[in-house]
Amino acid sequence: MIKAVVFDMFETLVTHYRSDWYFGEHIAADLGLSEDKFREVWDATEDDRTLGKRTFEETIKEILQKNNMYSDDLCERIVTKRFDNKKEIFKTFREDIIPMLEALHERGLKIALISNCFDEEVAAIKPSRLYPYFDVPILSYEVGLQKPDLAIYELALERLDLKPVECLYVGDGGNSELQSATKVGMKALQARWYLPENTRKTPRYMYEFDGLDEPMDILKFL
Repeated sequence: MIKAVVFDMFETLVTHYRSDWYFGEHIAADLGLSEDKFREVWDATEDDRTLGKRTFEETIKEILQKNNMYSDDLCERIVTKRFDNKKEIFKTFREDIIPMLEALHERGLKIALISNCFDEEVAAIKPSRLYPYFDVPILSYEVGLQKPDLAIYELALERLDLKPVECLYVGDGGNSELQSATKVGMKALQARWYLPENTRKTPRYMYEFDGLDEPMDILKFL
């Protein structure tokens, strides 16, 4: 019997592609740096930023200092723009996401979140309309674990106080998250409703997993 649904956040409950983009290449352009120069630090620090060992602001400061272009004003402008961009994402998600979460709670299910996220994303997630729906929120930046590490799924199960077979895992499929959920014993479902909105790359439909074309499709698997 299913007692909980564990969700991914980005490209599952919310998407980057309904608001203005502000990814690494856009930050580099605002700094007046080549993308290669920018990514020397940006890419190398991704794990540390995900695991709570480094903040976005610290990373931008290092990039600026390494390129002999640091100023408080420039750093603050970039940091503010990135934080504001992340908050905007939580104003543009699908209208049927919250009714789906409410339907799960009405059926007595617990709802958990496992999100690989940076500090600027934590700052957007916690005040969002979605956050109160999570009985167990697991944010990589806070717990020092990230997908696809099985330990982050096991932590969610421990906090839910449930067995893997009592949980569904729902995500778009990034970071090998569906494979890891399956390995710990959860039923993994691919959230496909946002895939066509990602215009940066071809949608990846993972047909080895049951797919959900609409959020309410989750109810068919309870």
